[in-house]
Amino acid sequence: MQRRTALLALHLGALFFGLSGIFGKLALAAPLVIVFGRALFAVIALLGFTRLGERAAATSGRQRLILMGAGLLLGGHWWSFFVAVKVSGVAVATLGFASFPAFTVLLEGLLFKERIRAAEWGVVALVCAGLVLVTPQLDLGNQATQGLSWAVLSGLLFAVLSVCNRATTQGLQAAQVALWQNLAIVLCCLPLAAPLLPAVRPLDWLWIGLLGVLCTGLAHSLFVASLRVLNARSAAVVFALEPVYGILFAWWLFGEQPGLRMLCGGALILLATLISARLSKHAASVEDLS
Repeated sequence: MQRRTALLALHLGALFFGLSGIFGKLALAAPLVIVFGRALFAVIALLGFTRLGERAAATSGRQRLILMGAGLLLGGHWWSFFVAVKVSGVAVATLGFASFPAFTVLLEGLLFKERIRAAEWGVVALVCAGLVLVTPQLDLGNQATQGLSWAVLSGLLFAVLSVCNRATTQGLQAAQVALWQNLAIVLCCLPLAAPLLPAVRPLDWLWIGLLGVLCTGLAHSLFVASLRVLNARSAAVVFALEPVYGILFAWWLFGEQPGLRMLCGGALILLATLISARLSKHAASVEDLS
């Protein structure tokens, strides 16, 4: 794969990830059903997109249990995100979820006993300021505030998942990790989602199928393929566009026009994401030299 092709693949992956909230809003089904369907279609897609060697690479029973446990965190992250989409719309949900770099900084400092640098505290401060601006009013009875709370919970769960993956997935293929985690979501959600499945409309299955295939299986595969050519810094910059894509599509399709406060808050959160990615890349370079 050439660099230009890898950049195109990366932008397509970011676009598909950004469409998650759009398909979640279009599907008139319960968040639990959406999570179950997304994981089911993602498993099917990952089996098709990945090479046989990646699917069949050896993992121990303990590793599989750990991966499936992490899959429950992924399912919780998806569920709270789709609740936020249903409650307050795609833009608020996407920006609330984008708070995860701040949680990642704090969790890594707490769990790995890593000193939190001044620049990382700056990331946390930027995210907090951005969330204050995004919040229309500090009232839990307000629908937008409730949705933002669910979205921030989604970001927290994603940060916990990221830290868990850092600690437990070394030496494993990315496709393996995604496959086992999505399989865990399917198995866990099936008993709860089964009674609700007969009421799901065929059109909703289309949106859920696109969510699983495009926004999970294909987006993940494009991301992994692009990283074989591009460095992590380039990937982080492009993936910072994910909430931008989501907000633009929500504006176009649903008329969710962001106000000035939301735009300013979103800009601060995106800036924090970019700074966090740059700091992570710098830390990785220092570790490689040491």
